[in-house]
Amino acid sequence: MKYADMAITVSDLNRYIKEKIAEDEFLNNILIKGEISNFKNHYTGHMYFTLKDENSLIKCICFKTYAQKLTFMPKDGMKVIVLGGVSVFERDGVYQIYVKAMEEDGLGDLYTKYQKLKIKLEKQGLFEEEHKMPIPLMPKIIGVLTSQTGSVIRDIINVSTRRNPNVYIRLLPVPVQGEGAAEKIAAGIEYMNRNKLADVLILARGGGSLEDLWPFNEEVVAHSIYHSEIPIISAVGHETDFCLADFVADLRAPTPSAAAELAVPDSYEVKRKIDTYQDRLRNLLIKKIEFMKLRYEKCMASSVFKEPLRQISDHYLKLDGYIKEIENQIKIKQEQQKTKYMEVVAKLDAFSPLKTLSRGYTIAEKEGKIIKSKEQVKTGDIIDIRFTDGKKQAMVK
Repeated sequence: MKYADMAITVSDLNRYIKEKIAEDEFLNNILIKGEISNFKNHYTGHMYFTLKDENSLIKCICFKTYAQKLTFMPKDGMKVIVLGGVSVFERDGVYQIYVKAMEEDGLGDLYTKYQKLKIKLEKQGLFEEEHKMPIPLMPKIIGVLTSQTGSVIRDIINVSTRRNPNVYIRLLPVPVQGEGAAEKIAAGIEYMNRNKLADVLILARGGGSLEDLWPFNEEVVAHSIYHSEIPIISAVGHETDFCLADFVADLRAPTPSAAAELAVPDSYEVKRKIDTYQDRLRNLLIKKIEFMKLRYEKCMASSVFKEPLRQISDHYLKLDGYIKEIENQIKIKQEQQKTKYMEVVAKLDAFSPLKTLSRGYTIAEKEGKIIKSKEQVKTGDIIDIRFTDGKKQAMVK
């Protein structure tokens, strides 16, 4: 038998090893700790990194489905505890850990405390957008609370003075990590407010682990930021670092340098905008003047200014027409009323007692009242008899 007939392919070998590892329950659900290196957050959402200790390393991959459930952003140098399964990537013949969950080594309790405090402060309303103040457009004094040594304050000064040489930086040195740092940061915020020492405050420090950034997660600092009458920009850690101070502050900057850019307007850019507005205003005024000039010329060319009496004459003609119309209406109304009057008079005349007398009848009256019954008179009474041409008296017999 030839050796060629006995040999297997590389793919067969890798597949065999993969199946053997898959049969091992211990390797399918393993808990391992180590330090992250060569971390890469891929644009697909998958995370690739190496987990190492003093003597060895192993490749790891955390797919997007599990990466979205992480409560922190992994980074190089971070010590973590990983839950996952070991398997072989057949194509490369490499075995690696497929990560299902991960937390920082020794900081699990701290993260739990962080999450509980975040929920507590959110319920108290410290994160509400309605409470946040706008950052002044042109602040004269920038207050900075950070360590007086290190690159943070130098970066803020460099960026601020480059954008506006006339801005004044007022540094209040405070410890940014360690025991008692939170209380001193809170006291610094209250001191700046009490003495009105700045137009806007920058709360800053460089990156670090959760333990290093913990003073900015303390409740005392959160309440000091919330009650500050001076707007506060939080610039704690790197862009991927989030602390409770970021949620309470009026504005969050990814880095201290970015905070300086947000707080200090670029004087050259401001000047350019002013020049642009001046040019725009000048052009608008020119157009407005031209428009008003055309309107004036149009008005002066109108008949109102050329023949001002024509419109008055036209109104006189209209007025004469209205007067004639009113007079005609009055005459018509008078004729109508006169006709009605004659008809009423004719009716009254037809029913008049005098009309009856003219036909040969008389009217007997006693003391001015018409006698309608014999019972109204007695023998010897003197009565009046009305004729069509007058009255005569008679005695009743």
